[in-house]
Amino acid sequence: MPAFLFGTETMTIKRIHSGSPFEAKIGYCRAVVAGGFVHVAGTVGQGDTVAEQCQSALDVIAGALDKAGASMADVVRVTYYLPDRHEFEACYDILASTFGDNPPAATMIECGLIDPKYRIEIEVTALAPAAS
Repeated sequence: MPAFLFGTETMTIKRIHSGSPFEAKIGYCRAVVAGGFVHVAGTVGQGDTVAEQCQSALDVIAGALDKAGASMADVVRVTYYLPDRHEFEACYDILASTFGDNPPAATMIECGLIDPKYRIEIEVTALAPAAS
C-alpha cells in the first residue's frame, strides 16, 4: 500500500478491486481506503427492475466495505443516481432495511447513467476501521 506523509502523519492508501473487467478498462477500483474513510465508487447492480438493481448494487458495495474491514453500519454518506427520480420510491424499503438504525446523510440525483439498462447507481463513503 502506498503511504504519504502529511505534516507529521503518514496516510496509507489501500485500493480494493472487485475483479470487474471495467476497473482495468476504465481505470478505477471499487473502493479506496484513505484519510479515515472508505470511498466506494459508483456501483450499478444487475436485474430488470430498479429494486433488483438497487439490492444488487448494495450487495456489491457491502462486499467492498467488507474487504476494507467496514460494513453498511459505517456508511456516513450515500448518493443515489437515477435516470428517473420517480423510480426512487421503489427502493425505499430496501434502503431502510439496509441502513435501518444507522442512516447516512443522503442525496438523490436525477441524471443519465452509462447505459440505459441501468436504473440506479449508488456511491457511498464509510468510516474506515481504526488502524491497529
